[in-house]
Parts: sequence; structure tokens; C-alpha cells
Amino acid sequence: PDLVWEWYQHRKNIIHNVQPNAGHIAIAKLEKFFDVTVVTQNIDNLHRRAGSTKIFELHGNIEKNYCINCHSFYNDEIFDNEKKVPKCKKCGGLIRPDVVWFGEMLPQDQFSGGETAAEWSDICFVVGTSAVVYPAAYIPQRAKQSGAYLVEINIEPTELSPFADYSIFGKAGEVLPNILELIKNLKLV
Repeated sequence: PDLVWEWYQHRKNIIHNVQPNAGHIAIAKLEKFFDVTVVTQNIDNLHRRAGSTKIFELHGNIEKNYCINCHSFYNDEIFDNEKKVPKCKKCGGLIRPDVVWFGEMLPQDQFSGGETAAEWSDICFVVGTSAVVYPAAYIPQRAKQSGAYLVEINIEPTELSPFADYSIFGKAGEVLPNILELIKNLKLV
């Protein structure tokens, strides 16, 4: 457990030094014009740091931790300087990062929230994913089945490309700000 904790502490330090890119920021700014829900497989918390407010984190959040016994949640800062796996302040159980490991189920509340958002969406942007990791890859399929317009933004075609209404091939940090500018111009008319 200590080696895993040490590895995640190292990853957290790297992530703390990374800033949201122009794509994250553009998504957050779209909230000024639309009801935006972010459903992400990323654990880096960059969407929240960019300003997005409604987020479903399918694979968890590396900046949170929880007790494996009583499931009490803790923010990252509490354990920042811990070199060994910390113990829960409530029950003494081991603390682990709030991330989904291979073979584990996705958090039901996060997946259900993402699925519901997909069912009610008018448009679903699928950004920067291979679209092959299930059950997360089911979310855009659900949106499409429910009548949403599906827009894929990726650097190359994916398994989702044949089903997308529109595919834009390029970097999210370049494409999304351009989409935001187009929307701003349309809203001003």
C-alpha cells in the first residue's frame, strides 16, 4: 500500500503543477450560454479548476481520498505530506485515492448522473477520447440513442466516428476555443 500511495502522491504533485488548457477553459465558458454538463474519464480535476460547475467524474478525482472501511471522504490537502498510507481520522482504516482502479466498478452516482445528462442532452461533444473504454464509452451512445446531435473532437478517428453527426479532427485546446468564439458571435446577433 505504501508504494501505491507514494506513486499517487507523485502523480498529484505533477497534476498540481499543470493548468487547465484552452479546451478546459472554453468548456467552462460555454456555461454562460448553455446548460453544460461535463462527463469525464479524467481524474485530474482540470475541468473544475477551469471553472466548470456540473461535473461527473467517472473514474474519480485524484485530489480526493477516502477510507476503505467507512468510506469517509477527505480533500487532498489533509494528506499532502504523508509519506506512508494515512489512517482514517474516524475509524482508523486505510486511506486511498478516489480513483477507479482496473477491475473496479465506476462510482454509481457519477455514472448514473452522466447517463442521465446524456439522455437529456440536445448536443453531446465527445472530446479527446478513444471511445473504447466501457462503460464510459456508453455515455455518448446513450446521448445519440436519445436524439442528441453527436460531435466528436479528436486528433484522429475513433470507434465513435462512424456514429458521430460531425467529427472535427484537431487538438481540443485549439478546436474548442474556436467553437466558443463562433457561439459568442452567434449570441451577439
